[in-house]
Amino acid sequence: MSEKQSQPRLKRSSAGTRSAAVRTDAQKRNDMLHRRAIPVAVVAGLAFLFGAIAGASSGSAGESEVRAYAQAWSKADWATMYAQLTKQAQSRTPLLGFAESNRTTLATATAFERSVRTGEAQELGDGRWKIPLTMRTRIFGTIRGNVTLQTVEDGEDTKIAWIPSNAFPGLQPGQVLTRNTTMPARGTLLAKDGQLLAEGAARTSSIPAISGEVVGQIGPIPPEQALEINALGIPPDAQVGTSGLERIFQPQLAGLPAGTLSAGNDVIARSAGRAGEKVRTTIVPSVEQAAINAMSGRQGGIVALNPRNGAIEGFAGQAFSLLQPPGSTFKVITTAGALDAGVVSTKTTYPLMSGIELSGFRISNAGAEVCGGTLAQAFAESCNSVFAPLGAKLGSAKLVAAAQRFGFNRISPIPGAAQSTIPLELGDDLNVGSSAIGQGQVQASTLQMTLVAAIVARRGRLVTPTLSQEVANKATTSGAQAIKKSTAEILERYMVGVVSGGTGTAAAIGGVEVAGKTGTAELRSPSDEPEDTDAWFVAFAPAGKSKIADSAVGVMFVGAGTGGETAAPAARGVLSAMLAQR
Repeated sequence: MSEKQSQPRLKRSSAGTRSAAVRTDAQKRNDMLHRRAIPVAVVAGLAFLFGAIAGASSGSAGESEVRAYAQAWSKADWATMYAQLTKQAQSRTPLLGFAESNRTTLATATAFERSVRTGEAQELGDGRWKIPLTMRTRIFGTIRGNVTLQTVEDGEDTKIAWIPSNAFPGLQPGQVLTRNTTMPARGTLLAKDGQLLAEGAARTSSIPAISGEVVGQIGPIPPEQALEINALGIPPDAQVGTSGLERIFQPQLAGLPAGTLSAGNDVIARSAGRAGEKVRTTIVPSVEQAAINAMSGRQGGIVALNPRNGAIEGFAGQAFSLLQPPGSTFKVITTAGALDAGVVSTKTTYPLMSGIELSGFRISNAGAEVCGGTLAQAFAESCNSVFAPLGAKLGSAKLVAAAQRFGFNRISPIPGAAQSTIPLELGDDLNVGSSAIGQGQVQASTLQMTLVAAIVARRGRLVTPTLSQEVANKATTSGAQAIKKSTAEILERYMVGVVSGGTGTAAAIGGVEVAGKTGTAELRSPSDEPEDTDAWFVAFAPAGKSKIADSAVGVMFVGAGTGGETAAPAARGVLSAMLAQR
C-alpha cells in the first residue's frame, strides 16, 4: 500500500468546510496508527532494495575461489592455489605433490613458472569456470588455451574440485602432457681470440692443453639438474654439460630441440628446433696456460679476472667449487668494514704484540711474530693481534654486512659455482675476531676472493664475473658501490704495501705496482706443518693509476704452507701473463 493510499479520507458534513476540520477521537487514533506505519513501510522497502544489491554483488558460488586461484597461478603461488581446493582434492594430492604436478607440467611445455598469464574467469554454468591461459615457452612459442575448473559445495564453502589435468589447457581428465624431442648439433666453444676449444660430437679442440682444463665434460643428466634440464626441452637420455664451460654455457650450446607437445594423443604444438650456438668465451689462451702452469697439479684454484668488465680470462683447479677458510685475505673485508663504519682511521696505531686474548682464548700472530704500529703497517704484516680485536670492535652484524656487500652469502652469477658463506650471527668476541681474520666458519672460493681484490681495484664498485665475451663487451665500470671510494683507495695503498715490503713481496713484478694480500688459513690448530694450512694470495695490477686496473688474480692451494711463500709467486706468474696481453 502506498503512502497516499494509507491516508484517511475526510468526510464532509452539511455544516460546510468548517466541519471537515473536526475529527472524532476514533479518527485521531486511526491517523496516529497510520503515521506510525509509514516508517515501517519505508524500512521494509529499503531492506528489500539493499538485499537485492548485496545479492547481486556477492557473485556466484565459488567465484572468489576461482579468481584467487587464477591470480595465484600467474605468480606460481602454489600454496594460495592449493588453499582454494576441496578437502577431498587436498586429501588426494598433498601440497608438495600439487606444486610438483604443476611445475613438472610447465617444465614439459618448456614454460618457466612465472611465464603463465591468466585472463578473466568466465562462468559456464553447473559450477564450471573457464580460465583463459597464455604462456611463453622456450621451444614451442606462445601457447594459448583454456582450463575449465569445476567448483562444488565443500561443507559451508564452495571450492575447486581439482584434478591433475587442470594443470594445462587442452588436457582431458586422465590425460597428461607429453613431449617428444630430439637434440640438434651441439654448439661450439671458442677462446677470446677465436681459437677452437670444443667442437662437434667429439668436442675436438685446436688447443687441447688449454681446453682440457676449462671445457669440462658432457654426460648423462645429473639427477639434481633433471627438472632444470627438462624445462629446456631436452630429452632425458641426452648428453649435457656437467662441468666447466660445457655446463656454464649448456643452454646456448644445446640449442633448441625439435619435436612435438601433445595433450593425450593430440599434438598441440611443434618446435622446428635450432642448432647450438657458437659461444666466444673470455678465455685468453696465454693467461689460461699461465694458470695451468702455476697450478702445477696442486689442489686448490686459480682465477684470472679483468676488474673493468668482469671477464674471467683463465681459471684452473677447483676455482669455482672448492670452499676453504680464506685466512688473512679476509682482512681486506674487515678493514673495509671498519673504515666505512668509522671504528678505525688511518691514524690509528696499535701496540707491538705477538697475540691477543679474546673471550679467554689467545689468538697469536703467525709464528708468534711481534707486530703492530699503524693500520697500514699492521695490514702489511697481517697482524692477527690487530685485526681480530678490530673485528670484535666492529661487531658481528657490521662484519657480516661488510662480507655480504663483497658477495658473501650470495648466489654466484657463474652457473655451478659454490656460494661463499659467513654465518649471519657470529656469536662472542672470539668468534667474531676469528671470522675477521678469515677463520672460524667463514668459507670462500677462489673466485670470491678474486672478486674482493677486483672490487678494491674498481674503486669499491661491485664486479660481476662472466665467461661470455659478448657480455664482457657490454660491461661498464659503473655499478653498485660495495664500499666507499675513499675506503677502496686506502685499501689499494695498503695492498701495495703488502707487496712492496710486507708479507707478499714474492708477487712483485719489476716496473709494475702490484697490490695484494696474503692469507694463511689454519686447517688444524695448533700446528707448524705446511700441510695444515691453506696458502692464499689475491692481487691486482697495475695499481696507483688513474685508470682502473685491468688484471686481478686469486690463488688458493690446499695444505700448501703460507700464502707469501707459496701462493704469491704463483699469482705473480699469472699476473705477468695478463699484463703481457695489455
